[in-house]
Amino acid sequence: MPDDRKGSGFQSAAGLIRYFDEEEDRGLIFDPRLVLYIAVIFGVVIELLKVFWPL
Repeated sequence: MPDDRKGSGFQSAAGLIRYFDEEEDRGLIFDPRLVLYIAVIFGVVIELLKVFWPL
């Protein structure tokens, strides 16, 4: 009985292995710190716009 379970694990993971092998890295690559800096700057600009240009 335990021998039957060993084979099923590899077969179920085979689809995931094929999926990740075919993934392409053609997109833009950003440093995570750059994304955080942009978010902080964007937030500061929004807050300053609220103060200096109220609606």
